[in-house]
Amino acid sequence: MQRILSYLRKTIENYELIEENDKIAVGLSGGKDSFTLLMGLKALQRFYPKHFELIAIAVDPGFEFFNTDFLNKKCNEIGVSLVVEKSHIKEIVFDIRKEQNPCSLCANLRRGIINSIAIREGCSKIALGHNQDDALETFLLNFLYAGNLSTFAPISYMDRSKITLIRPLIDTPEKEIKKFIKRNSVEVMPKVCPMDGYSKREDMKNMIFDFEKKIPTIRANMAGAIKRAHINGWKE
Repeated sequence: MQRILSYLRKTIENYELIEENDKIAVGLSGGKDSFTLLMGLKALQRFYPKHFELIAIAVDPGFEFFNTDFLNKKCNEIGVSLVVEKSHIKEIVFDIRKEQNPCSLCANLRRGIINSIAIREGCSKIALGHNQDDALETFLLNFLYAGNLSTFAPISYMDRSKITLIRPLIDTPEKEIKKFIKRNSVEVMPKVCPMDGYSKREDMKNMIFDFEKKIPTIRANMAGAIKRAHINGWKE
C-alpha cells in the first residue's frame, strides 16, 4: 500500500485534486483500478492534512456477470458506503444499437449516471480510476483515430453538472496496480466488461508493448511529452 499511497499523494498534491471538506464519489466498476483507488483514498483519508469524505458509486450496466453483492461486501470491508444504480446500458448499447465499437457510448452513459448520483449525494468531486497506461492509450487512440492530440486530464471541472472530475491514479503505471492487487491478495470482479481484450484500446496497449521492445523508455517519454505539452489544458 505504501507505494500506491506514494503515487496517489504525489499526484493529488501536484494537481491539487483534493480540497478541505471535499466529498468524493469514487466510480467503482469492480476492477483492479477502481478498487485500488478506493482502498488508496480510504488509507490516505486517515492521515491526509485535508479532511475529505468518501463514498463509492457503482453503475449496474445489466451484464449477467455484474455482482452487486460482491461490491457491497468489499465496500463493507473497506468501510465505505456504496450506492448502486441499475441501468439499461447493456440493453441500449449492445441490444438496441448493436454498437460495433461500444466503449465510448458505454463510458458516456455510465459517466452521466455517476454524475447524477454524485450530485444527488452532495459530492463535490468524482474520482475515476484511470491509470497512466490508460492515459497513454487514450492519447494514441485520439491521435490515430480522431487526429487530435488529447488525453485524460488529472482534473476537469464540468460546467453543466458543477462538479469536478479527478483522476488520482493518472501518474500510476498499470504494473504497479497489478503488483498491489497481487501482493495484497485483493479480490476483484473477474470480468467487468464484455469487450475486455477485444477493443481498440487493447490494440493500443499491444502497440505500446511492441514499441517498448525497441524503445524501453517509451512510456516515460510519452508521459513526459504529454505533461510538457499540457495536452487538454490539464486543468479545464
